[in-house]
Amino acid sequence: QVQLVESGGGLVHEGDSLRLSCVVSGRISWDLSLGWFRQAPGKEREFVAGFFRRQNTYYSDSLKGRVTISRDNAKNTVFLDMKNLKREDTAVYYCAADRSLILSTLRSAGAWDYWGQGTQVTVSS
Repeated sequence: QVQLVESGGGLVHEGDSLRLSCVVSGRISWDLSLGWFRQAPGKEREFVAGFFRRQNTYYSDSLKGRVTISRDNAKNTVFLDMKNLKREDTAVYYCAADRSLILSTLRSAGAWDYWGQGTQVTVSS
Protein backbone atom coordinates (compact mmCIF):
# COMPACT_ATOMS: atom_id res chain seq x y z
CA GLN A 1 0.00 0.00 0.00
CA VAL A 2 1.05 3.55 -0.70
CA GLN A 3 -0.40 6.66 0.95
CA LEU A 4 -0.28 10.08 -0.67
CA VAL A 5 -1.05 13.41 0.96
CA GLU A 6 -1.13 16.58 -1.12
CA SER A 7 -0.84 20.14 0.10
CA GLY A 8 -0.14 23.60 -1.21
CA GLY A 9 -3.33 24.44 -3.06
CA GLY A 10 -5.22 27.66 -2.60
CA LEU A 11 -6.56 30.79 -4.23
CA VAL A 12 -4.11 32.62 -6.49
CA HIS A 13 -4.29 35.22 -9.23
CA GLU A 14 -3.53 34.86 -12.89
CA GLY A 15 0.19 35.04 -13.52
CA ASP A 16 1.08 33.77 -10.05
CA SER A 17 3.22 30.75 -9.28
CA LEU A 18 2.39 27.90 -6.90
CA ARG A 19 4.13 24.84 -5.51
CA LEU A 20 2.17 21.71 -4.64
CA SER A 21 3.63 18.99 -2.45
CA CYS A 22 2.83 15.32 -2.10
CA VAL A 23 4.20 13.28 0.78
CA VAL A 24 4.51 9.60 -0.09
CA SER A 25 4.46 6.90 2.57
CA GLY A 26 4.03 3.17 2.81
CA ARG A 27 5.69 0.68 0.54
CA ILE A 28 8.03 2.81 -1.54
CA SER A 29 10.01 0.71 -3.97
CA TRP A 30 12.41 1.46 -6.83
CA ASP A 31 9.73 0.77 -9.42
CA LEU A 32 7.17 3.20 -8.04
CA SER A 33 5.94 5.71 -10.59
CA LEU A 34 4.67 9.04 -9.25
CA GLY A 35 2.59 11.63 -10.98
CA TRP A 36 0.29 14.62 -10.83
CA PHE A 37 -3.15 14.83 -12.38
CA ARG A 38 -5.84 17.46 -12.24
CA GLN A 39 -9.59 17.51 -12.62
CA ALA A 40 -11.66 20.57 -13.36
CA PRO A 41 -15.44 20.63 -12.75
CA GLY A 42 -17.26 18.65 -15.39
CA LYS A 43 -14.06 17.40 -16.99
CA GLU A 44 -12.09 14.19 -16.92
CA ARG A 45 -9.01 13.79 -14.81
CA GLU A 46 -6.00 14.74 -16.92
CA PHE A 47 -2.32 14.03 -16.68
CA VAL A 48 -0.06 16.93 -15.71
CA ALA A 49 3.39 15.47 -15.07
CA GLY A 50 5.03 12.31 -13.79
CA PHE A 51 8.09 10.26 -12.99
CA PHE A 52 8.11 6.89 -14.68
CA ARG A 53 9.59 4.39 -12.22
CA ARG A 54 11.38 7.21 -10.35
CA GLN A 55 13.51 7.99 -13.38
CA ASN A 56 12.43 9.85 -16.48
CA THR A 57 10.03 12.75 -16.28
CA TYR A 58 7.07 13.31 -18.56
CA TYR A 59 4.79 16.29 -19.03
CA SER A 60 1.47 17.11 -20.54
CA ASP A 61 2.10 18.70 -23.92
CA SER A 62 -0.28 21.54 -23.14
CA LEU A 63 1.39 22.38 -19.82
CA LYS A 64 5.02 21.74 -20.65
CA GLY A 65 7.04 24.86 -19.95
CA ARG A 66 4.73 26.08 -17.20
CA VAL A 67 4.99 23.12 -14.82
CA THR A 68 7.95 21.30 -13.31
CA ILE A 69 7.86 18.06 -11.36
CA SER A 70 10.63 17.37 -8.88
CA ARG A 71 11.28 15.24 -5.84
CA ASP A 72 13.09 15.11 -2.55
CA ASN A 73 13.90 11.46 -1.97
CA ALA A 74 15.10 12.05 1.57
CA LYS A 75 11.68 13.43 2.48
CA ASN A 76 9.68 11.12 0.20
CA THR A 77 8.06 14.17 -1.30
CA VAL A 78 7.11 15.03 -4.86
CA PHE A 79 6.57 18.62 -5.91
CA LEU A 80 4.70 20.29 -8.72
CA ASP A 81 5.81 23.82 -9.47
CA MET A 82 3.44 25.83 -11.63
CA LYS A 83 4.09 29.29 -13.04
CA ASN A 84 2.13 31.85 -15.01
CA LEU A 85 -1.09 30.34 -13.76
CA LYS A 86 -4.23 30.84 -15.82
CA ARG A 87 -7.90 30.64 -14.93
CA GLU A 88 -8.17 27.37 -16.84
CA ASP A 89 -5.66 25.84 -14.42
CA THR A 90 -8.39 25.89 -11.78
CA ALA A 91 -8.89 22.30 -10.70
CA VAL A 92 -8.37 19.76 -7.98
CA TYR A 93 -4.82 18.49 -8.27
CA TYR A 94 -4.13 14.90 -7.36
CA CYS A 95 -0.94 13.01 -6.62
CA ALA A 96 -0.84 9.45 -7.93
CA ALA A 97 1.40 6.42 -7.59
CA ASP A 98 1.64 3.03 -9.21
CA ARG A 99 4.03 0.12 -9.01
CA SER A 100 3.17 -1.72 -12.18
CA LEU A 101 2.63 1.12 -14.60
CA ILE A 102 3.75 0.70 -18.19
CA LEU A 103 4.97 3.72 -20.09
CA SER A 104 2.23 3.69 -22.70
CA THR A 105 -0.42 4.21 -19.98
CA LEU A 106 1.41 6.90 -18.02
CA ARG A 107 -1.03 9.63 -19.09
CA SER A 108 -4.13 7.56 -18.35
CA ALA A 109 -5.68 8.20 -14.94
CA GLY A 110 -7.29 4.76 -14.95
CA ALA A 111 -3.88 3.09 -15.03
CA TRP A 112 -2.77 4.44 -11.65
CA ASP A 113 -3.56 2.52 -8.46
CA TYR A 114 -2.97 4.97 -5.62
CA TRP A 115 -4.37 8.47 -5.22
CA GLY A 116 -4.24 11.27 -2.71
CA GLN A 117 -7.28 13.20 -1.58
CA GLY A 118 -6.49 16.14 -3.85
CA THR A 119 -5.78 19.79 -3.25
CA GLN A 120 -7.87 22.59 -4.75
CA VAL A 121 -6.19 25.23 -6.88
CA THR A 122 -8.32 28.21 -7.84
CA VAL A 123 -6.97 30.87 -10.17
CA SER A 124 -8.84 34.16 -10.25
CA SER A 125 -8.53 37.02 -12.69
